Amino acid sequence: MRLGILGGTFDPVHIGHLITAECVLEELSLDGVLFIPANVPPHKTERKIISSYHRLRMVCFATANNPRFKVSDIELNREGPSYSVDTINELKKIYIGATFFFITGADAINDLPTWHEAKELLKNCHFVAATRAGVKLEKDALIEYFGELARTNIHEVNTRRIEISSTDIRQRVKEGKNIMYMVTDTVAKYIEKEGLYK
Repeated sequence: MRLGILGGTFDPVHIGHLITAECVLEELSLDGVLFIPANVPPHKTERKIISSYHRLRMVCFATANNPRFKVSDIELNREGPSYSVDTINELKKIYIGATFFFITGADAINDLPTWHEAKELLKNCHFVAATRAGVKLEKDALIEYFGELARTNIHEVNTRRIEISSTDIRQRVKEGKNIMYMVTDTVAKYIEKEGLYK
């Protein structure tokens, strides 16, 4: 099994996340993509994040109509920061024999040397750089740091560039503006029903 992993705060999940997942799934012939909401993202401790309950439900609503999209609460059930190396180690025990493709932005992959146990992580899964406007994957620097592993386990996929951010969506909701076409209808209705981001 070739399984994509798309982790994130998903506060809230938006159309850009879904399009990125679909592009990578097609380009790399994956069997599916697993969406994993983070519990305590190590790099986002300065901002209050809405409860994991709401974020998980929104991801479930957003992915419900795509049979190749799955959702996992594996990180929400763990105490402390959500380190990717721990997540991959747990997933290897669940999806025995699977090859994992960790999907993230080129900017995040450029910072991979600073990640917790980065070399161990890169041994256990492939990384997929979903290209973003104005961000270039620094493959040479990554090869210099990780060696041959970076050449074989880091891939670049040109995804459709849709400039949507969760920050903008939260701000628009706060200002009473429309978020139609930025999130799925199901997520928009859930945000309104639960009074999130007001």
